[in-house]
Amino acid sequence: MEVFAACSEVNDLIEGGNDLAARNMLIRLLGDLDRSRTPYPQVLNQLIRTAGLFPYLQLETASWDQKFVHEAFAVDVGNRTATLHREQSTVLAKLLDGRSIAVSAPTSFGKSFIIDAFIAAKRPNTVVIIVPTIALMDETRRRLYKKFARHYGIITAPDTPLEARNILIFPQERAFGYIQKLRKIDLLVIDEFYKASVVHDKERAPSLIRAIVQLSRRAEQRYYLAPNIKKLQDNVFTRDMEFLELLDFNTTFLEKHEIYKEIKGDAQRKSEALLSIISPRKEKSLIYAGTYTEIRKITELVVARLDKIDRPHTNHFARWLRENYQQDWVLADLVERGVGVHNGRMHRCLSQLQVLLFEHEKGFDSIISTSSIIEGVNTSAQNVVIWKSKLGQTNLKDFTYKNIIGRGGRMFKHFVGHIYLLDSPPKEEDTQLQIDFPETLLGSLDETQDRESLTERQIERIIEYKRQLSDIVGADNLARIKRDNLLQDSDADFLLKTASDMKEHPEDWKGFGYLNSNNPYDWERMLYKVIALKPSGWDAPHGRVVAVVKALAANWTTDMPTMLRQLSSAGIDIEAFFQLERTITFKLSALLSDINELHKMIVNPSVDIGGFIGKVSHAFLPPAVHNLEEYGLPRMISRKLHKARYMDFSQPDLDLRSALDSFRSKGLDAALEVQGLTAFDRYILKFFFHGITPDDTSSTPG
Repeated sequence: MEVFAACSEVNDLIEGGNDLAARNMLIRLLGDLDRSRTPYPQVLNQLIRTAGLFPYLQLETASWDQKFVHEAFAVDVGNRTATLHREQSTVLAKLLDGRSIAVSAPTSFGKSFIIDAFIAAKRPNTVVIIVPTIALMDETRRRLYKKFARHYGIITAPDTPLEARNILIFPQERAFGYIQKLRKIDLLVIDEFYKASVVHDKERAPSLIRAIVQLSRRAEQRYYLAPNIKKLQDNVFTRDMEFLELLDFNTTFLEKHEIYKEIKGDAQRKSEALLSIISPRKEKSLIYAGTYTEIRKITELVVARLDKIDRPHTNHFARWLRENYQQDWVLADLVERGVGVHNGRMHRCLSQLQVLLFEHEKGFDSIISTSSIIEGVNTSAQNVVIWKSKLGQTNLKDFTYKNIIGRGGRMFKHFVGHIYLLDSPPKEEDTQLQIDFPETLLGSLDETQDRESLTERQIERIIEYKRQLSDIVGADNLARIKRDNLLQDSDADFLLKTASDMKEHPEDWKGFGYLNSNNPYDWERMLYKVIALKPSGWDAPHGRVVAVVKALAANWTTDMPTMLRQLSSAGIDIEAFFQLERTITFKLSALLSDINELHKMIVNPSVDIGGFIGKVSHAFLPPAVHNLEEYGLPRMISRKLHKARYMDFSQPDLDLRSALDSFRSKGLDAALEVQGLTAFDRYILKFFFHGITPDDTSSTPG
């Protein structure tokens, strides 16, 4: 359509009050002009201004008043000035006015961007940001570190000392260790706050609610973010907050291609359809697989049908994977074809590297993913392919589906995102978010401080729970549990049952101290007992969990290929190893920590397995090495740096902050000169240093 005719149609839609249709048509027009590199006529700039899409104003052809609007909505976002769109500016103005707000907006809205502008404008002393995953924590840390590290302590690892001003970024489970250390929180941010509903995250909702309750007591102001929530039901967590539903304000347009109607369930036609989308390699494609089984199917299809490519980044990465993990790992075969895999199981550094290569012009063309791509990172693509409308074993809900397809398009890069539906989408529905107190959480609440949020029956239950636990551990220990957040599990019934069992059968806990032994075979009996306390959710038979714990004892001294060969005899492949290592470092370490505290109070105060728990939580790696993986530095490179005496990771007092300070002091050039590093090792080091260097004094690896 001719530009002025299209502008006339957009104007008619605006005049008719159909802002959504007008904005969609306008964005599609901008995409056409961007591809043809056509300058915007002034009338188009005026329509952009009317639609509130101020960042899209083309200043070269703008009138003075349009330039004024562009400047008027410009704000400092930490290391540069950026222009906000109309609704972003509205949200920021409310925050700067001191209001607490919950915002529901599309994925492309730029909700997180507002945090940066708030920090730059207000310079608060303490900001706490709760995110759903470690991957999103790292992405948020990288963004904020570049902008604010010269003025704030950017804290992501447990037990990091606070500075005068701090920005703390955690998944909810890590927040509890800091609650007593924070006298006041200037801004509490809960990202993806819909996960406080058991409907959306049954397993982790209780711990998120617990974190919200305890952090909110210290928070002067709150900012909750979520996509695709049409209505927020009345609840105690957001009762005094303003809810802004801004779902219709999109900054990109999603064009849907309903290919499933042509496929009609035929597996061969479905495979051919996927290949026709990704094989040209001209556009970035995010493939949502739905399940691990479907990832394997797509992997087999890609390896069998796509040719290998000859690109330096993918060639080096494939070789690096084979040398450092497993010679016959199928991920390396995918990488050679310009395709990556993102899931919540593999090592953090591998997920980060694959997202980096996906966003690199000469890296990956496509990336296959489970829901981890929507929960873990803010990446986007020109194409989003829905291969299977599943979320694990359950059917995909409309809420999650919208979140996935929201990854299509990106401001200034892809005005139009193409959504290819190879499986029928879920039925459309308006999501109403309801957040309730899980009954299992009541034991961690306070009948006095939280009285306004509780019913009389719930208050009675809390009092009774405290009485029962006090009878077992004593009043002083109960007070200490509350004051210091000693117990991590949010299931009060489980904790009470475990404490009762210890009180009644102390003889069953003889040998608990054997977990402090240097011989992994001494751990077996007690590991089986502890794991059996929570028998489900270990992702494998208990024997395999124990086998991996014992194998991890040599994690720092044994290379990954050797460890994987040893575990293969127990039926544990590389994918199972990734999942079990993750489960052990999080779930097992948290469970052991609670058992240890109760054991000291009830059975034997002289037995303390804190040292063993620390080793488990760090996968038996030096703590700094394990924490640095979240920063993008793989353990195998840390091992090379250690052997070359670039840094001594065996120092008992080397924590994450000390290690980062040492890296910055020694510098990237010295690290790159270490003997034995491969070309891809050096590429990773550049990426790592980019993430720990304030401002823009270093560039992203090319």
